[in-house]
Amino acid sequence: MVKPLEQFDITRDQIQRVVTRFYAQVRRDPVLGPVFGAHIAPDGWPAHEEKIARFWANAILRERCYDGNPMQVHEAASDVHAEHFPVWLGLFDTILTEELPDITARRWSALAHRIGRGFQVGLKMRAPPGAVPNLR
Repeated sequence: MVKPLEQFDITRDQIQRVVTRFYAQVRRDPVLGPVFGAHIAPDGWPAHEEKIARFWANAILRERCYDGNPMQVHEAASDVHAEHFPVWLGLFDTILTEELPDITARRWSALAHRIGRGFQVGLKMRAPPGAVPNLR
């Protein structure tokens, strides 16, 4: 069993390559493309990819180079829904498998799925301002 919080061998260049390829696919994806496109300007992709590469370097390499709050960002985007995460994770897994050695891909995938489950739960509980969250 792969442990999602266990560190694994990967380089910053590999992280950047995965992130770059992944977002190139996201922009073409019929489900994810419009959602991301509503939040990231065409000239904003390099900055977004760098930010997400820092997120992963922080999560995997423990570089302490990311200080954002991704759950808060996803909750604030009313067009991001829990149902998007299986699509996101499937696409991400494809890129991981194509770009990385098997064990590295599996370990990063386990971490991504763990994070994705957290986002899904958070988004399912999201409620309009002033309403009671859905705790089911």
